[in-house]
Amino acid sequence: MSEKHPLLRSLAIYREMPWRFCLVAALYVAINLGLVWQQWLIGHAVNDVSAGHAVVRQADGSLDASLGWYWLGLMLAVALGRGVLQYAASVLSLVLSQELLTRLRERILDQVQNLHLGYHWQHGMGEMITRTTRDADKVRDALISFWRQVVETPLVVLATVGLLSWYHPLLGLVPLLLTVTGLWIFVRQTERLVSLDRAVGAAYDRVNQDLSEGIGGVRVIKSFALEQQRINGFSSQVAVFASLARQALAYSSSRIPLPQAVVAFGHVWILVYGAHLVAAGQLNIGELVTSLLIATTLVFRIEGIGRVMQTFADARASAERIWQLLDAPLAIGDGSASLPASPLGLRLEHVSVSAPGGGRDILQDCSLTLQPGEIVALVGATGTGKSLLASLLPRLTDVSAGRVLLGSAQDGWQDIRSLNLAQLRRRVHVVPQESFLFAGSLAANLRLSAPSATDEQLHAALRMAAADDVLQRLPQGLETPLGDRGVTLSGGQRQRLCLARALLGAPDILCLDDATSALDAISERLVLHNLRQLRGTTVLVISSKLSTILLADRVLMLEGGKIAAEGPHAQLQHTNAHYRDLLGIDHG
Repeated sequence: MSEKHPLLRSLAIYREMPWRFCLVAALYVAINLGLVWQQWLIGHAVNDVSAGHAVVRQADGSLDASLGWYWLGLMLAVALGRGVLQYAASVLSLVLSQELLTRLRERILDQVQNLHLGYHWQHGMGEMITRTTRDADKVRDALISFWRQVVETPLVVLATVGLLSWYHPLLGLVPLLLTVTGLWIFVRQTERLVSLDRAVGAAYDRVNQDLSEGIGGVRVIKSFALEQQRINGFSSQVAVFASLARQALAYSSSRIPLPQAVVAFGHVWILVYGAHLVAAGQLNIGELVTSLLIATTLVFRIEGIGRVMQTFADARASAERIWQLLDAPLAIGDGSASLPASPLGLRLEHVSVSAPGGGRDILQDCSLTLQPGEIVALVGATGTGKSLLASLLPRLTDVSAGRVLLGSAQDGWQDIRSLNLAQLRRRVHVVPQESFLFAGSLAANLRLSAPSATDEQLHAALRMAAADDVLQRLPQGLETPLGDRGVTLSGGQRQRLCLARALLGAPDILCLDDATSALDAISERLVLHNLRQLRGTTVLVISSKLSTILLADRVLMLEGGKIAAEGPHAQLQHTNAHYRDLLGIDHG
């Protein structure tokens, strides 16, 4: 349905606010009925003026203008009433459309947060930003215009044709046929405009993606003196976008006048044929004036359709892109089962995971077991799937085959696909190598894992992560703003703060995905020593640093998508040549 009726699906969100929707629609109906009434009054007033009834000379020579004042007062009252209703309808339609935009953006954000990592890997940040900003704005703009075009236009057409046909059938039939022809031409042209806007939207995605990469990768760009190259590349993307936008604008500007001209011939017909009817005594001057006024209103309304045709065409293409995102399947569904309160272990049974978008399996028939409270190191060559394995634990990615289980031998093992996601992710934390901090204060960043944590608990988590010195250097302590992605901190400081954030949540299973790679030897040793003091927390450490691996109870070696060897470090060092090569250890 999103392919055929994307705007209607967006419009259907108004069903969530039925009373406001009906009120605005009723206001626009009243405004247009008032317009027809106003033009009908003008015709009758002209008749009375031309017949000499509006101002009458009395027998004593005085003038009686009561009828003229009546018509003037009535027309002013109707015009004033329409003005008040028009203002109210405009404000309410704007508020209503803004509410629709808010709900649409909330749905987009909710969908983006719930989509699995594979979708994010395949679709860039620029595409997500475009859907939330440009596309949502275009849909909002179209649905503001919706009221005038969808509610008012049919009413104006019906009122015009009805009144003209009441005066004379041919006076209404010809404008009706011309209006239908003009609208048909508009519809035919819209398809081309939609295809042009799809191309414009895709170009805008690339501009956004290039911009986000240029901002996010500014350090790399400066390090390699790529500023001019990036500026030239961005300018090329903007030039492509501008060229496609000009094509769409040129098409609409050159095609819109044709249906407008077709409809305008109805005005000419009324003037010519209406004059003939007046000469034949079948129509009076007032009725001809009314016919011309209401026909002028019709012409302006059709011209209004031409002016917003580009808006509707853009919005249809934008709505298509939005609903493609909203209709993307949520590959990771929520379960309802709960975990036991006791410490948790981890088990992978014959797990296989495909690369995003299909292709070969990165993990193949991978099995391993971590007992509750155990500290295990995972090593492997670059690209063997260590980070992918880590993403399986909180279900950021799902397995293609096999099972990921949590629990213990005493309490039994549960497939994580049956578990409530919120509870699972409270008890299983992964700290990635690429640490991410939000622009808020240090306290706000730490409390993401424990919103009700006290300042004392924050200090304790910082001590556990050997981040006391980071706090001491911050001018405002816990309330210090960290800047965009923690830009004010070093890589090692960010890693320790991210580790403190994870520890504050008191997870049952903690996975460090090379999360100590930027730490100096003293800080790393202190962090790992503190982790060993945790009671009941199962720790999986993904690392290639010997100092980290030496503190683990045992080591797992990932090779060829599965666990190729496991055991204590000393055992693997003496028995496995590939293990020694991975860590750069001499056999002797």
